Amino acid sequence: MSVHEDDYDSAGGGDDDVSPVASSHAASSKGSAAYGAPEENEDERDVGWDQMALTEINEEVFEELVLDSNIVREVQSVWQAFQQAAGSRDAAGEAMYTSVFEAAPSLQKLFKTPRAVMAMRFMNGINQMVDAIGDPPRLKVTVETLGFQHLDFEVTVPRVAVFRDAILDLLQVELGARFTDWAQRGFASLLNYAGGAYSYIRVKYTGRIHILASSWRLAPGKT
Repeated sequence: MSVHEDDYDSAGGGDDDVSPVASSHAASSKGSAAYGAPEENEDERDVGWDQMALTEINEEVFEELVLDSNIVREVQSVWQAFQQAAGSRDAAGEAMYTSVFEAAPSLQKLFKTPRAVMAMRFMNGINQMVDAIGDPPRLKVTVETLGFQHLDFEVTVPRVAVFRDAILDLLQVELGARFTDWAQRGFASLLNYAGGAYSYIRVKYTGRIHILASSWRLAPGKT
C-alpha cells in the first residue's frame, strides 16, 4: 500500500469517487472490517479474537500494532505463498493493481505513474509492512515513512476500505483455503492500521508543512 506524491493528481475527488465493492469483505461506513471471529475449535477457543485484531480503520490515533505471534507467522507465510502462486513479484504486483482498480475504477484517474511502476510500488509497500509486522516499533516507523509519502493524497476511510477489501479478495481468490482465518485477520488488521495511519499523518502534518513552506517562501532572500 504505497504510492508517492508524484504518482497521482492530488486534486482527486472525495469519497464519491469510490465505487462500491461487490465483495464479501465490504466495510461499514465507519470502516469496520467485515471479519467476525473465526469459528471456534479447541486450539482457537481461548485466543480472544477481539483483542487480537484491529477491526476498524482508526484515524484518531497512531500507536504500535501488536498482533498475536500466530497471526504474524501466518501473514508472512501466506504472503510468501501468494508471491509463489503469482510466479513473480512483478506478476503479484500487477494482480494487486488490477484488483484494486477493478474495485474502484474512478481511482485510476488520480495516478500518473505508469501501471508497471505503480503495481510494483503497491507490492513493495505491502512487502515492507509484512516484513515488519512482528516488530511493532519497526512496523510503526515503516508505516510512518510510507504515510509521509502519501501526504498530498486524500486518504479517506472509504478509500482505505476499498483498497483493503480488494487485496483481501485477491488473496482469497488466489489462495483459497490457504488464506486462513488467521491470515485474514492479520491482513485486515495490517491494512486497517496502515490506512488509518496514513490519514492520521496527513491530517496532523500537512497543515504544518504548508505553513513552513509558506514561511520559507516569505523569508528574506527566498523565492
